[in-house]
Amino acid sequence: MQYIDFRSDTVTQPTQAMRDAMARAVVGDDVFDDDPTLHELEAYAAQLLGKQAALFVTSGMQGNACALMAHTRRGDCAVIDPHSHIADHEAGSYAQLSGVSLRFPKSVNGTMDPASVRACLTDDSDPQVAPSTLVVIENAHSSGAVVPLDNMRAVYEAAHEKGVAVHLDGARLFNAAAALGVSDVRELTQYCDTVMCCLSKGLCAPVGSILAGPKDLIWRARRARRILGGGMRQAGFLAAAGLVALRDMTGRVGEDHENAKHLGSLLNEIDGIHVFAERLQIDMVFFTTDWDADKAARYPAWMLERGVKVTGCMDGEYRMVCHHDISRADCESAARLVREFAAEG
Repeated sequence: MQYIDFRSDTVTQPTQAMRDAMARAVVGDDVFDDDPTLHELEAYAAQLLGKQAALFVTSGMQGNACALMAHTRRGDCAVIDPHSHIADHEAGSYAQLSGVSLRFPKSVNGTMDPASVRACLTDDSDPQVAPSTLVVIENAHSSGAVVPLDNMRAVYEAAHEKGVAVHLDGARLFNAAAALGVSDVRELTQYCDTVMCCLSKGLCAPVGSILAGPKDLIWRARRARRILGGGMRQAGFLAAAGLVALRDMTGRVGEDHENAKHLGSLLNEIDGIHVFAERLQIDMVFFTTDWDADKAARYPAWMLERGVKVTGCMDGEYRMVCHHDISRADCESAARLVREFAAEG
């Protein structure tokens, strides 16, 4: 059976152009630093993101971990949205790998209050308090919301006033840019010192993310990647797909946003379903239902039997994600099935 997969924008299949590029890739050994295709990807990514240097990493989580390890010392504190991916969904790696604690400013769906961020920026003058040495912005936020540019600027300026660096978790950076109507992603990345962006979320690459920033920090991040077992060999095969992702796929993510809005409007018309319209800013639709626990538990399997993959209830909410392999017709088919399921006794 050919499934329609709404579980995440990470489930996309590599495009034919990516498969062809991987087959043709000229490769070397990444650990020996002589893979020409990987060098090409890292140079292109650095230029695209407006940074001095870039590093290919296996995943967004590894990229964030390398950034924290490069920016901080054990015992430091990072200031971050309490519901960010790093805080909630990276297995506590900030504590295990970097030995840092987190401090949470006032924040709504990733948009942090600059005054509250400023209040969190402690120095090392008090031996009882962990010094804040990094601020993390996540844009787009995993709630489906996008952080406005003026807020990014205000948080960046607050951090730099105190000599504190800013890392941007831009797993869905190009979605954020599209939602903000920004054609040059450097309009976002000017408000961070380092940035991580995923090549496999919505851009269709099979594996990989990019971490970019100043040369000295990226050198430290390269060492951190080595510590994490991320030194790769013939990584140019993966880099070839990453180049296609950055060159050819970033401009089309707005189509996924439009499909998500269409899907959201269809779901919101169904009795017992309530879509978070204020967070429907990128490719993700979040909603709650009036279903009881038994009905909610049956939902993923019921949809799967009819050819649609979805996730179940997580923290009281459901999520459906549009991507390159989801068409407008797929959205309408899925919404019809959800309507049918919702109507069942």
